[in-house]
Amino acid sequence: MRFYWFLLICFLCPLIASAQSNTITGKVVRADTKAPVPNASVFLNNATYGTSTAEDGTFTLSGVKSGQYTLVITGVGYEEYSTTVLAGKEPVKISAELTQKVLMLREVVISSNADWKKNYELFRKEFVGNTENGKECKVTNPHILNLIYHRGKQQLEASGDEFLVVENLALGYRTKFLLKSFLFDGIEHTISYSGSALFENLPGSTEQKKIWKKKREDAYYGSAQHFYRSLYKGTLKQEGFEAHDFTRYLNPERPDEAVLAARIKKYREGPRDSLAKYYKLSNMTKWFHESMVKTPYQEMEILRKTPQDGIYAITFPHFLYVVYTKREETTEFKDVYHPLDMPNYETSVLTKYSNFVAFDMNGIVVSSPGPLYEGSWSKAKLGDLLPVDYEPGD
Repeated sequence: MRFYWFLLICFLCPLIASAQSNTITGKVVRADTKAPVPNASVFLNNATYGTSTAEDGTFTLSGVKSGQYTLVITGVGYEEYSTTVLAGKEPVKISAELTQKVLMLREVVISSNADWKKNYELFRKEFVGNTENGKECKVTNPHILNLIYHRGKQQLEASGDEFLVVENLALGYRTKFLLKSFLFDGIEHTISYSGSALFENLPGSTEQKKIWKKKREDAYYGSAQHFYRSLYKGTLKQEGFEAHDFTRYLNPERPDEAVLAARIKKYREGPRDSLAKYYKLSNMTKWFHESMVKTPYQEMEILRKTPQDGIYAITFPHFLYVVYTKREETTEFKDVYHPLDMPNYETSVLTKYSNFVAFDMNGIVVSSPGPLYEGSWSKAKLGDLLPVDYEPGD
C-alpha cells in the first residue's frame, strides 16, 4: 500500500509544481529607435517577483504563482510601462516599448528642515501606518520624497521619482514603492495614492522566519484581500466573514467637515462659547438612521463575473457592512455603526463610487477609483500590506 502512495505522490508532485510555477519572459526596447533598454526594472506590482533587463533588453520572471498581475517596467529617463498579465494558462511573452520621459517642471516650495520633518512624520503616519506592524517599519531613504503641505486645505501631497524603500521588520519584507501620487486630506480624513510596489523577503534566522510567518498570517486573516478571495471562492462563512446590506444617511445637524474646521480655526481666539459650540458639533456622529439587515448576503447575491478572465465584481445597493467573526476589534471608531446585540467583532464599511467594485483572483481591487474603507480595514497601511501572491503558510 505504501508503494502505491509513493507512486501517487511522485505522479502528483510535478503536476502541483507546474500548476503553481509559471514563467514570464520578454524584451524591452526604446519606442523610437527599437534599441534594447538594459538595466530596466521589471516586476509584478505588489508581488515578490522582480528582475532587471539584460544588455539585450530581455528579462525572465520565474516561479510565478498562477494568477493575474500588473507587470511594471521602469527605467531612468523613460515613462513607466504597465500591462496586465495572466500567469498559469499559457506561456506569457511581453514585447515592451519604452517612451522617453518628458521633463516637467515641478512646483518649487521652500521650507525649513523643521517643516519638512513635520510633513514627513505626517506622511509616515498616514502612508506607512501607526499600527504595531507600522511602528516596526524603517524608511531607509525618506529624502527622495517631494512633500508639499497646503495649510489652507489641510492637505499633504507626496511623490517620488525613485523607489521609496521600506524595511518591514514586523512582517519580514523590504518594500520598494514607486510613489506616483499621495494625498492626505486632514479635513475629510481620507487618503488616496497611486504607485507600484515590489516586495523582497528580508534575510532572517529560522526563529525570526517563524515569527514573520505568524505575523503575516495575522495581517492576512480578516483583511480586505482575504475577504475578496473568500467571496469569489464561495467560502465567506467558512472563513469567518459576514457581509450585510447597510443603509445610513448624513446627519443634517452636523455641518460639513470643511465648515467645522474653518469655524474652529476662526473661534480659537474667541469667543469661547462659539468655539465650544463647534467642538460639540464636531463630536456628533456623522451619520444617522443607520440600519443593518441582520441576514447576511449569500455570495451569489453580490458577486458577479465579468467578461475579463480572472476579474470579478462585487455590487450592493447601499453600503456593505463586513464583519469578521474570528477576531475582536481593539480600536473604537466613532462613525462606524455597531449593533448592540452583536459582539465586538472587527467591522468594516465599504462605500463604492460606481455600480460595482472590480477585483482579481489575488483579492486585489482593480477598480479606479477604489472603494472607501471605514473601520478595521481603514487601519491597514503599507506596514500591514502583503504581496498579492501571498498565501497563508508561505
